[in-house]
Amino acid sequence: MAQTVDVTEWSIWEFIHKTAWWRNRGILTLNILLLIPLMTSVVNGLDSSLINGLQILPSWKDYFHQPEGRRLGLIISAQFLGNLSFLPAAPYLSDILGRRMALCIGSIIMCIGVGLQTSALNIPMFIGARYCIGAGLAFCQNAAPLLLIELAYPTQRGQITCMFNSCWYFGSIISAWVCLGAFQRAGPSQWSWRVPVVVQALFPVIQIITVWFMPESPRWLISKGMESRAAAVLVKYHARGRNEHDPLVMFEMAQIRHAIRMEEEINRSTSYLSLFKTSGNRKRMKIILAIAIFSQWSGNGLVSYYIDLVLKGVGVRDTATKSIVNGCLQIYNFIIAMGAAILVEHAGRRPLFLVSNIGMLAALCACTVTTALYQRNHNFSAARATIPFIFIYFFFYNLAYSPMLVAYALEILPFRTRAKGFAVMNIAIMAAVAFNQFVNPWALKAMEWRYYVVYCVWLLVELIFVFFFVVETKGRTLEETASLFDGNEKSTDLAAMGGVAATMSIRLTTVVDVVVDGDLVTSIDTHSSTEKQGSGDYYQLKRQYQSDSDSTSSNSGTVQARAL
Repeated sequence: MAQTVDVTEWSIWEFIHKTAWWRNRGILTLNILLLIPLMTSVVNGLDSSLINGLQILPSWKDYFHQPEGRRLGLIISAQFLGNLSFLPAAPYLSDILGRRMALCIGSIIMCIGVGLQTSALNIPMFIGARYCIGAGLAFCQNAAPLLLIELAYPTQRGQITCMFNSCWYFGSIISAWVCLGAFQRAGPSQWSWRVPVVVQALFPVIQIITVWFMPESPRWLISKGMESRAAAVLVKYHARGRNEHDPLVMFEMAQIRHAIRMEEEINRSTSYLSLFKTSGNRKRMKIILAIAIFSQWSGNGLVSYYIDLVLKGVGVRDTATKSIVNGCLQIYNFIIAMGAAILVEHAGRRPLFLVSNIGMLAALCACTVTTALYQRNHNFSAARATIPFIFIYFFFYNLAYSPMLVAYALEILPFRTRAKGFAVMNIAIMAAVAFNQFVNPWALKAMEWRYYVVYCVWLLVELIFVFFFVVETKGRTLEETASLFDGNEKSTDLAAMGGVAATMSIRLTTVVDVVVDGDLVTSIDTHSSTEKQGSGDYYQLKRQYQSDSDSTSSNSGTVQARAL
């Protein structure tokens, strides 16, 4: 008796590892290796925060003759300028040489910069070294998240990628404690500032040595025609028991092939203009650019970069108290952001974005009221209430914008424009950060508590945008998520092709009849199908399916596999 199965209803979740992931040797090994690209975010947090720690060290200020004004501004912004200068070139390195090579080259450049910074004899040399570190970080920041999202096991992709941006806080914590420890141990010696600088090289050196032990992105390998190597990677790290005919591997290979071929039909070659040529890409970039700006213009820039001014505004002037508040806030941020990263696959992206924006709006409105009461009426009770509201605000900020900024942008971008779209997002973030660095202190001084009102209104605009435009991506493969903006037909087509490829690898029967809208299209011998033969049958099925759909003027024919 024939059994009929609608393979358009089959999803990747039918074939995943069902028990604890650490019991699967391949997944366990893969997750350990993914710690290597995760280090890039730690490096970013450490490098970005280090200069704040160095400014409080007397030995650093004495060695460079008390830098202030333009000189200090140039020292602070040098890494930012190096990063911004090389961000446009970073995706080309990732796409041409591969994700691993780009990560390695970026780490080497950073190590050179750290060496120059440690041995700096004067301010120009120190500035040049920081520019070099920023340049290397640009390549690492582009390649590392691509490795994470394109290698991670399907059920863990969202969580692992969300951890990337969250690890920034871990680097910031390391920076603060290393500067404090070096000062306590070395005192007035030059090593009190040189030791924290040397620590910057720790993670890049580890990445240079270990990146070659991790696999290359299977999506990049397929795009370069190295399908056998891509399949080997998926078999080793995603399959159960390293079975080369594992249905999950067949499903992923089929979807990746099909997604890349669909993209090639749209764009034979890609450039930055490709990001805005099609309707689907414009929708993607609208969301990506919006959340990039929201991540810096939600009021967080006030506390992240100018907490000293914010705390002074509510009467906190003791240096030790301000240091304790700032240090505790960084640890708190890290814990909340990592917790949200783990929660993302359960709660979904869209609900977290909505709750985050609503909570930030309420908390910042409360901060505005308490700050106004202190500054206008000298109400000290209101001033003390401001600090808890700052922590409440960052609880909601870290629910979405810390963990999902990178992850959400990468998963909605298709493979061929992923690296370039991510670079554009980082450029938008840099532009928003520049605004925070130059406008916020001036506006705070001129407008005082009234400047908070501007951010409250802007948060309302953000909430409206998130409600109408942010799309839920939970429960989809990377290829299915990216195709959401290209119409339901392509998303359904990807799901169907993956389902057909997976069913061909399940050798429970001899023949599978493929049926479209009740009519027999083809029969596939599952026992004799190899990877090459299976992919040929898969594309034959795709052509038959499209032909039948066109002839009946239907965009959604029912594809069925009937086992005899």
